[in-house]
Amino acid sequence: MAYNPKDFYFKKAKERHFAARSVFKLEEIDQRFKLFKPHQVVLDLGCAPGSWSQYATGQIGQKGFCLGLDLQKVKLSLTNAVFYQADAFSEEVLNQILKELEPQIAIKEFDIVMSDMAPKTTGIRVQDQQRSFQLCLRAFDVAQMRLKKGGHFIVKFFQSEEFDYYLKKIKPHFTKIEILRPKSTRKHSYEIFIIGMSKK
Repeated sequence: MAYNPKDFYFKKAKERHFAARSVFKLEEIDQRFKLFKPHQVVLDLGCAPGSWSQYATGQIGQKGFCLGLDLQKVKLSLTNAVFYQADAFSEEVLNQILKELEPQIAIKEFDIVMSDMAPKTTGIRVQDQQRSFQLCLRAFDVAQMRLKKGGHFIVKFFQSEEFDYYLKKIKPHFTKIEILRPKSTRKHSYEIFIIGMSKK
């Protein structure tokens, strides 16, 4: 079947006023593993265009809070989320943002750290996989620093020979690890999602 950028999930996202079809991947992950709860504080790494934050804020409610970071500007306005155009991996930048947010909400650690980041693909599969792997390593570094005990980590991973290494690296830090390829993933895609549940 030919690639169709405006497929069923694209149209469904438009109907439900989500910024992108990728929201349905997170929705399926949450329906399967029940990760989001009211009042949680969520960190969305590489959040543009914002659909994962949209879903998260709907689940955590008005007393929850979502912080989204991306090098691209996010044009959404959500009452229980704030978006910064910033390097999601910079500890210095994150510290400064959390300091700025203190009058609104004091955040030390997050209940969920999630990353739907992907590299700008080159079409060279090995190169794209390696870039994805590096993003996943850095997202896990943030989770180690910022995820509270009992919190959950969600990360997109391009399947590659580094998969076993990555699992071995993160597994000791969580009570349970789950792997999911959501139904809304395009057929030609080699992405999967790794979910680290209940940080030790």
